[in-house]
Amino acid sequence: MTAQNSATRTTSIAVDASAPASEARRGTLLAALGVVAFSLTFPSTVWGLESFGPWSLVAVRSVLAALIAGGFLLALRVRVPERRHWGSLAVVGAGVVVGFPLLTTLALETSTASHAAVVVGLLPLTTAVFAALRTGRRPSRAFWLAALAGAAVVIVFTVSQSGGSLQSGDLYLFGALLVCAAGYTEGGRLARSMPGWQVIGWALILCLPLSLAGSAAALSLEPVRLTAQGVAGLVWVAGVSTFFGLYVWYRGMAAIGIARASQLQLAQPLLTLLWSVALLGEELSPAAPIAAAGVLVCIAVTQRARS
Repeated sequence: MTAQNSATRTTSIAVDASAPASEARRGTLLAALGVVAFSLTFPSTVWGLESFGPWSLVAVRSVLAALIAGGFLLALRVRVPERRHWGSLAVVGAGVVVGFPLLTTLALETSTASHAAVVVGLLPLTTAVFAALRTGRRPSRAFWLAALAGAAVVIVFTVSQSGGSLQSGDLYLFGALLVCAAGYTEGGRLARSMPGWQVIGWALILCLPLSLAGSAAALSLEPVRLTAQGVAGLVWVAGVSTFFGLYVWYRGMAAIGIARASQLQLAQPLLTLLWSVALLGEELSPAAPIAAAGVLVCIAVTQRARS
């Protein structure tokens, strides 16, 4: 009897030990899918611009993503967030749903996807600054030294690629960093109160009236030339980048933790560079991969530094 009880306890311990490992593998896979989805955003936006103007692409993208999110929220009978959360959801919507897509789309009219990928590689560092100001958590000195080094790499790259001065596309990209960092920070705070996918879902629903009005106005003013690549780009940025990518990304973070998931996102700029060459036929200057690698090294240091 004692031997049987001992064997039962041993089996139970083995099952309990394997469950977290299995959940960690699943969470890593989900977060990795999110990174892949995000890495294709810029090339897909370039494709989308073949069929739509920049304002039309952003507005229609938001409408389609909101319809997908609304379908999930209705199907799962998710309750409407409390009134105290709507202000934060508005910040998420303004930064992630409207501001970042619009500014990066405008930038990609004059910048290449590979150039934009390196600049936006600074987003994790920008988000860290906003998070420190918003939450009061202070990272270590090593973190900030690496953050400054990464910022220097990005600034030197953008200025050198722009002929010695910043151009309108670069200004759009830096603006995108600021609004997206604010949206990420506020969304991270909200994720303590509701699942992360619901944060982006309700932010999309909140922005739906503006997206519908913007779509009607933009489509009436900007020409539409439907092509297979243009439609594919729209579908990707709406269904995958805006909703599915964030859905699997937040689920992955919930399973393996924000710190571990963020390590996977360090590969995103390099992945975008590869997609830009493979899908868009862009020619990379020797400085682009060097700058991307430098940014990734600096971000890696910030992720490992103590808070």
